[in-house]
Parts: sequence; C-alpha cells; structure tokens
Amino acid sequence: MIIRSKISKLLAMVLLSGLGLLMSCQQKDPSPKPNILFILADDLGYHDLSCMGSEFYETPNIDKIGLEGMIFTDGHATCQVCSPSRASIMSGQFPGRHGITDWIGARSGTEWRKAKRYNKLLPAEYVHNLSHDFTILPEAMKEEGYLTFFAGKWHLGSQGSYPEDHGFDFNEGGYERGGPRGGYFSPYNNPKLEDGDPGENLSMRLARETVQFIRENRDTTFFAYLSFYAVHSPIQTTREKWDKYREKAEGMGIAESGYIMERRLPIRQVQDNPIYGGLIEAMDEAVGMVLSCLEELGLEENTIVIFTSDNGGVSSGDNFSTSNLPLRGGKGYQWEGGIREPYFIKVPWLVSPGATCDVPVTGTDFYPTLLELVGADLKPVQHIDGVSLVPLLIGGSIPERPLYWHYPHYGNQGGDPSSIIREGDLKLIHYYEDGHDELYNLATDPEEKNDVSADYPEITWQMGSELQDWLAEVDANIPVPDPEYDEDLYKKRQEEEIRNGLWPRLEQDRLNYLSPVWQPNEDWWGSKITED
Repeated sequence: MIIRSKISKLLAMVLLSGLGLLMSCQQKDPSPKPNILFILADDLGYHDLSCMGSEFYETPNIDKIGLEGMIFTDGHATCQVCSPSRASIMSGQFPGRHGITDWIGARSGTEWRKAKRYNKLLPAEYVHNLSHDFTILPEAMKEEGYLTFFAGKWHLGSQGSYPEDHGFDFNEGGYERGGPRGGYFSPYNNPKLEDGDPGENLSMRLARETVQFIRENRDTTFFAYLSFYAVHSPIQTTREKWDKYREKAEGMGIAESGYIMERRLPIRQVQDNPIYGGLIEAMDEAVGMVLSCLEELGLEENTIVIFTSDNGGVSSGDNFSTSNLPLRGGKGYQWEGGIREPYFIKVPWLVSPGATCDVPVTGTDFYPTLLELVGADLKPVQHIDGVSLVPLLIGGSIPERPLYWHYPHYGNQGGDPSSIIREGDLKLIHYYEDGHDELYNLATDPEEKNDVSADYPEITWQMGSELQDWLAEVDANIPVPDPEYDEDLYKKRQEEEIRNGLWPRLEQDRLNYLSPVWQPNEDWWGSKITED
C-alpha cells in the first residue's frame, strides 16, 4: 500500500507537468524497429527509490521511467549477488542452470577457509566466465540488425569473455572487476575506460559515453546497455551532496541506533546514510542525462527503456549502506530484501503511464520480452527459464510457473548457502548447513517473519521435492561439509569480532557520517567535481 500510494502521488505530479500528453500516443506503433535502452544499477535495493517508498533518497529521473511505464511490484533478480543475476539477464537462464552461482572472484571449496569465517560448509564450485555456448541477449539483438553498446560494470568473465566477446560492438568500462577499482572519481584505474579530468564522476562519465553513442547512431537501430557501477562500494559522493543528505537526515530525526543483529551480522534498519544518498542521486542525474538525450533527439517515443538492479540493497556487509525494510535482509541474503528489485519497463506505444503489475517476474524474463517487443522470434532453447512479459504489459496474464534461486555459498553480507522455490505467494527456502526448510506466505507475511513449514508439512514436502528435482535436472553444484569445521572457532568469531567489535563500530561510523565535522578519505573530494 505504501508503494502504490507513493506511485499515485508521483504520477499525479508527472501528469500535471504535461506528461499526460503521452496518453494520445498509446496506439502508435514504433517505426521501423524500436531502440532499446537497458539500465542496470548495482546493489540498488527495492526501497532505494522515491517511487518505491523511500522518503530519504531522491530519484526523480529513475522514477520517471517507472511512472511512464509499468512498475512490476514483485520483480526479482535471479540471485542475491551480482554476477549470477547479470548472467541471467544475458542468458535467460537461472544461475543453477548457467553455472555462475556466485560473484566471480569469490572463494569456493577449500579456498573458502582463507576467509577465516569458520563455517560448516565449503561453498560449491562455480563457473567463472559467461559461456560462449549461449546465444545471449546482445547477440540476439545483433541478429535483428541492432547496433550494440555496453557501458559500465560487466563482471561476467575475464580476457576472452568481455562484452566485446559476447555480442557488443562497443565496450566502455566493462571488464572482470565487480566494483569501481579507482572509486567514483577519475582516475578510474579501469583498463576499459580512459581517465577523465581529475575528479570526473564515474556515473556521469558512463552516461556521457552512452549519450555520445546515441547521438552518433541516432539514425540506426540500437541496443544500449548502461550498467552502472553505482551504487556498489566504495560509496562516495561530493561534499555538496553529503551536506544535503546529512541535513535531510537531521531534519527527519536521527535514530539513536541504526542496527540490529541478524543471524550472522548486524543489519541496517534506517535509511539515513548521507554518502549513499549522494551516490544514488549522482546515478539518478546520470540517468536523467540519457533520458534527456532521447527526448532531445526525438527518439523517446520509439525507445524501450528498462530499469532494474542486480541484487538487493547492501544492508549488511560491504558498506552497510541502506535499509530494505520492511523486506527482510539485503544483498547476499535469501530473503526478499536480497532478491526483490525495482523492475520497470517503459514501452511508450504499448503501456499507459502509471501502470503496475503484481505478478512475480524475474531477470530471466527480459530476454524473451525484448525479443517479442522488437518482433523477433523467441529462442526458448536459450532463454529457457524466462517468459515474455508482453501479455502483462498489455493488461493480460501469463501462466503460473515456479521461480528458482540457487546460491550454494556464504554471502559476504551474512546470507546462508541455500536454494529457493517460489510458487504463487509461497516461498520455500532450503538450507544446506542442516537441510531444514522454511516456508513463507509472502501475501500475508512479506517481511518473512513467520516460518509456517510446521503448519503445512505436506506443502513444504511437495515444494521441497520440486526444488530438489529441479536442482538435479540442471545438475546444480551443492556445497559440502568442511571436515575441519570447528564450532568453537565460529562462535568465538561471532562473539568477539562481530557482536563486540563490528557492531559497535558500525553504530559509531553511522553517527560519524552524520556529524557536521566528518571528513572523508583523502582519495576523494580532492578536486572540484563537475556533475552537469
């Protein structure tokens, strides 16, 4: 209800500003084929946008995409961490099938012991490069005559498996790293992106590269994939934006405490991080630059625009940046805070502004949806785990189907090795440490507070069996017990390092960020930042 109320308020504002004129264009067909702008944020949570319920972050440009198209209120990434869900968008396959089940570079097997987490299991092995056996989305677009462009974070393989090796004609900034190695201000230390002037903003630079591509190829049919490094750690912003959001947090009232303890790590409960607020706003301004370019060139009415994120907001681990409440968990977690995302599709000639859909959808669905929208034949052998959402976009329905997640790893953020099956409103989580299952009814318990598996043993058994059958079908890798597991070491780490060390430090860091005299690291704010 909060999200729908927020959507209604923002839609009214948009319509008052003149965007109601779009209604007269609903029956207009694109000519000849529509362009595609696919925008992917990194680590952006379900409630990290104004139109999705945030009272702290300000995202008018990203909101505009959702308010002028369809907001899927039950949209998901296919994994709680980045590389697997990114591979699913490209391939139309769930991680258990394509094999990239963890962020590429994460330790697995006996190498996990080097992390000194002292867990019960050795995480499963996983694929480290996006397979060339697939015909992925940009390759399918090229078959349809599209010029293809990539900017930003790739993280789907190393040399020989870069964007240009998988169907993209242009690559600005995409390579094996999952975060901005040089931070959000030039120099970027990125072998695929030339440095700009000192202090140039990375999100704005990626937007400028995208704008340049669109301007130079306005008379062609293009598929532009803008994949921000934002809002991945390290979180950074300008002094002006930090000031703005610090004052905003102060005006909203600073809570005395910002964290509670989840199963393994503290988890953030409030959205009041002024650095993260500024980082989100910079990305939103970058999105605005690209949308303005489409409008200026007269391409807006013939361009499909998609916006989503690759996993939940970082509420625990990494930089403990945001809160996903009322959803439980965040990036790395098996609960909805880790996998439910902003999920917007704008098709100007097909979808009325302000449309919403509450059907569960996921990252594998973009591939067949875009194929159908551009009039191409579907490739069901390739996007085997995705379905076209065009029927939903025009007010129809799609067949009910199970959705699957497979993450046989320990998240850096406190998540557990687990697999998930979702059928309708029911979500079953299978845990590999002890083999137990949790069952949640998301219609009545969206916060996943009440495990009802004991109340519905037959449903739990049936869904658990279906999940195991699917894992066997796709030959999914499974974690194994660590014969060197020492429970005393694990408990000692949890008590000394986490509860008595990390948790108090996080609380103090949060208050420091909100202090008027706080100073950042020396490697940013070192020059005047130009963001226009």
